[in-house]
Amino acid sequence: MLPVREEYESRLAKRRESAAAAYARKRLLSNARLIVFGVGLIFVWLSLSRELFSAWWLALPVALFVALVLRHDSARRNHLRAERAVAHYEAGLARLDYRFTGTGKSGERYASPEHPYTGHLDLFGSGSIYELLCRAQTRAGEDRLAAWLSGPAAPDEIRARQGAVKELRDRLDLREDMAVLGPEVVAGLHPDPLVEWGTAERVLPGGPARGLAMALSAGMFGALAASIFGGIGLGPLFGVLAIQGVFGLILRKRVSAVLHDVERPATDLGLLYALLERIEPENFESPMLAELRATLDTEGLPPSAQVARLNRLITLLDARRNQMFAPLSPFLLWGTHLAYAIETWRSHCGRRLAPWIEAVGTLEALDDLAGHAFEHPDDAFPKIVDAGPYYDAHDLGHPLLPEQRCVRNDVRLDGELSLIVISGSNMSGKSTLLRSIGSSVAMGLAGAPVRARDLTLSPLALGASLRIQDSIQDGTSRFYAEITCLQRVVELREGPIPLLFMLDEILQGTNSHDRRIGASEVVAGLVEHGSIGLITTHDLALTEMVGRIGSRARNVHFEDQLVDGKMVFDYTLREGVVTHSNALELMRAVGLEV
Repeated sequence: MLPVREEYESRLAKRRESAAAAYARKRLLSNARLIVFGVGLIFVWLSLSRELFSAWWLALPVALFVALVLRHDSARRNHLRAERAVAHYEAGLARLDYRFTGTGKSGERYASPEHPYTGHLDLFGSGSIYELLCRAQTRAGEDRLAAWLSGPAAPDEIRARQGAVKELRDRLDLREDMAVLGPEVVAGLHPDPLVEWGTAERVLPGGPARGLAMALSAGMFGALAASIFGGIGLGPLFGVLAIQGVFGLILRKRVSAVLHDVERPATDLGLLYALLERIEPENFESPMLAELRATLDTEGLPPSAQVARLNRLITLLDARRNQMFAPLSPFLLWGTHLAYAIETWRSHCGRRLAPWIEAVGTLEALDDLAGHAFEHPDDAFPKIVDAGPYYDAHDLGHPLLPEQRCVRNDVRLDGELSLIVISGSNMSGKSTLLRSIGSSVAMGLAGAPVRARDLTLSPLALGASLRIQDSIQDGTSRFYAEITCLQRVVELREGPIPLLFMLDEILQGTNSHDRRIGASEVVAGLVEHGSIGLITTHDLALTEMVGRIGSRARNVHFEDQLVDGKMVFDYTLREGVVTHSNALELMRAVGLEV
């Protein structure tokens, strides 16, 4: 296989050619359809007004016109799919160039200020890690990816996801098909309405009532035939219609409820059918993917065919809106028969919708991670160890930084080294390092590769205080907002898995005396409870807490230089406490009298 960029550019060029050819074919068929329609009008005039030939010859342009309509509809769908394929690879190239901000799914709805780390690590929102990863079409897939990024899984589960992602990584055709399939207007499959509808209680009575409905319809046709061909008059037909009317009136509310309720999830069935049909032929080797595929094995028809059957029933239901057919449908008990057929489908397959949707959503989330793994072949899958706390990264970088701007560092934390205090000036790279560590843990424990040469880690509960703001509406100061966030972090140390804390410029909203005491006590308490973590500061007094904690803590720093009045950073982590400050020189450089 070609390198990633060359592969995407090659496929994009081919898809653009296919899109252009599909558009040309669509235009040709559209023009041909118009010409045939015009010729048909001439045929009608020549046949009916001039009587040059029999009206039966009108069947020829009519048949040709219908055939062209069908072919044009197929060509239009092919063109739409080709355009979606073009957009798929254009989006891939945009991600490689880090031009994806605001173009994908931000996952903003998953951001919560109460969550211990997602709001601090750029996991959700415009230009976030979620937007970098997510390509899912279904809400189930979006929810599953967000849930994986928002909380750690068990080690065996993480390893299973890694195996599935590695198997899906090079399946570009599957990934493309998953992106372009579906109806013309794809709003995203929303699982809740479908699942609620599928598990709802039966509304219509079964057994004799359905048999009576079928008997009445058969009786109506028999009475109609007898009236026309048997010469027995219209009395039997009117009698059957009267019984039908009473029967329909008795079931009217229940039939209406069934038909109304099925309209709510109906819009999602086309996408579910397309995705299921694409997944069903696949054979997988990794245990997680094989298990997912096994959930789609059912007795009788496969899930895609079952969903297609329900789709056909809903399409037949829409026939009641046809102006020609609508007056006849009550006499055929059309809505009643379809309501019974829909109820029967729901009884047999309704409760299977949830596992089918779950399987599709899980596969989409895995495929999102696989797409990221394909686009970043140098990123490593973490080695997951059961015993912790443990975090050991080499050449660690941030996944949202382009490679040419990404400066990498080594970071290790474990039971022997529990605390790292990072000193340095603002903009020197302290916060970025914390976010690099946090994102590597969130992505690694989700099953994704991470921006590092290699990473070994145990399951960790992340707790972060990096992005703190006051609130005029809530009447809270920055200091109160920060200590509230710190309280949430501290509470995590009592959880079932070890805590990794990341505290940026801790307690900078208070005076230096209280800050030094408060920060030292909070951090020492976390370390004594078995947590590991990092704090950053440009207040060098806070670096003295390393002496209190002893060998389980160390100081590191980022340096900066003032060159021609500008701050210059190399973003390289060094041992010890920062030895100089350029704040005063920088203030003078911008014209302040200091």
